[in-house]
Amino acid sequence: MKLLIAAAPGSEPQSAAFGAALPEAGTIAIDSRRFPDQERYLRVENRVEGASVVVVAGLRDPDPQAIGLMFLADCLRELGAARVGLAAPYLPYLRQDRRFRDGEAVTSRSFARFLSGCFDWVATVDPHLHRLAALSDVYTVPAAAASSAEPVARWILQHVEAPALVGPDQESRQWIEAVARLTGCPATVLAKRRLGDREVEISAPDASTLRSRTPVVLDDIIASGQTMCTTVRRLAALEMRPVCIGVHALFDADALDEMLRAGAARVLTCNTLVHPTNAIDVLPQLAAAVQALALPPAAAQAAARHP
Repeated sequence: MKLLIAAAPGSEPQSAAFGAALPEAGTIAIDSRRFPDQERYLRVENRVEGASVVVVAGLRDPDPQAIGLMFLADCLRELGAARVGLAAPYLPYLRQDRRFRDGEAVTSRSFARFLSGCFDWVATVDPHLHRLAALSDVYTVPAAAASSAEPVARWILQHVEAPALVGPDQESRQWIEAVARLTGCPATVLAKRRLGDREVEISAPDASTLRSRTPVVLDDIIASGQTMCTTVRRLAALEMRPVCIGVHALFDADALDEMLRAGAARVLTCNTLVHPTNAIDVLPQLAAAVQALALPPAAAQAAARHP
């Protein structure tokens, strides 16, 4: 079965980078524009009969993109694609995984139902699973989660002298423990109390764990940056300048500057979302997950033998 890659409108740079990690796949050109009334026009410019198509979407701002994803998936199927899947390096709408107050929408389930109705499978990198055990808890199609741990660990070992890992809260523990196993670095996880969307309290780190080492603060998402900033200030009080690593670069407008002002020596991210801080390539991990989902086992083995 032929494997083809299509960029969701607006995700062309990320799709090109993903394609470099999956060189055996062909590409599909998509003509997309808006009519004067802002309705979307889409045209698939290549033949897709019998192919397995990977739609690549950088979902930094998911709401305006959602209906375009549905239109594209429908069009590909109507043109004869055998399978249509979604490769979203960052998968949104996983924070609201239960109803915290009466009347709230559980958007993780709603968005999962929407994508499960559009695609045959979904692949992502390090989804923000807190109370959910796996993507299969909310997705009804096969869903794979590639891990950033190996490339993050490799970067740390190559660029940081005597690193010690610091997790800013319990939600970061899964990433801290995975990278600690691969690097052999000491690690500590702090306690966080959220006071609001942009205000948190972080416990003081144990200075003995970090003595004579370079702290590396690791978390999956950097959005407002307040969790990272508060952790950095805690470390700065110990006369330490940490390296800060985030998997997903969501970054509010002032978040990066605020982290640097707080005392971070460097801020870097994985390339799940395009951002100037991207320094760690995790798209090969995503490509491996996609290949396992997009191709039947025999076809996947043949593609691996003949890249």
